[in-house]
Amino acid sequence: MYGQPCLEQDTKQDTKQDTSMEKLESDNIEARMESVPDWTLSGDNLQRTIGFDDFRAAMEFVNKLADAAEASGHHPDIMIRYGKVTLTLTTHDAGGLTEKDFEMAARIDALQPI
Repeated sequence: MYGQPCLEQDTKQDTKQDTSMEKLESDNIEARMESVPDWTLSGDNLQRTIGFDDFRAAMEFVNKLADAAEASGHHPDIMIRYGKVTLTLTTHDAGGLTEKDFEMAARIDALQPI
């Protein structure tokens, strides 16, 4: 019809599958734990507690972390207790740990001041 945009649909199927959201098997998890040595395995979660000098420093870190989490589309559970921040990662949609959790853990580690 005149004046209507012509919308052509791409009939090709994307055969590339995103495997970063697939639940990892226990042997894969154990192997990946070596890449995030400051994290511990707690059930179907990765967990890490980071100490800071005071509450303000903890909050500054959490704010940097929020930006990284938004950029990656993967958000940790965060518990703040004065100068301590406890982070928990899991992929709820997959029912456990996925590659995205390990990627986010590494990204969080990179935010840490040396």
